[in-house]
Amino acid sequence: MRIAIGSDHAGYELKEAVGPSLEAAGHELIDVGTDSTDAVDYPDPAARAARLVAGGEAERAVIVCGSGVGVAIAANKVGGVRAVNAHDPEEAEMSRRHNDANVLTLAGRRLDAAAAAPIVDAFLGTDFEGGRHARRVAKIAALEDDAMPLAS
Repeated sequence: MRIAIGSDHAGYELKEAVGPSLEAAGHELIDVGTDSTDAVDYPDPAARAARLVAGGEAERAVIVCGSGVGVAIAANKVGGVRAVNAHDPEEAEMSRRHNDANVLTLAGRRLDAAAAAPIVDAFLGTDFEGGRHARRVAKIAALEDDAMPLAS
């Protein structure tokens, strides 16, 4: 699988720990930075990774910042992206199974490599169920164009 991977300075160490394990599992990585613990603005790597997913150049992305929240918010501003800030493998699995999430964000200040590994594995190893969930994901996509009618 082709995976975009990125972080800000607070997520750099976890990004660097996760990347080699993804490559060892046979995934192709597109590293969108950052390349050190020097301060950078988290929306920049989040946007780069999210745009790769939205454009079809990467199938999924893993983005890390201190809390995982900032990069999730930034990534979700890119049309076609459904980013989830997962804290455990079950959240990652269900975000894929029911929401067709295509970007995983992680909290670099709360997770170490050992804790992140099963979250990443669940995210990458779970397929979207479709069915009734496809209708709901389509409604999410319609929100991007402000085209979704609201149910009463």
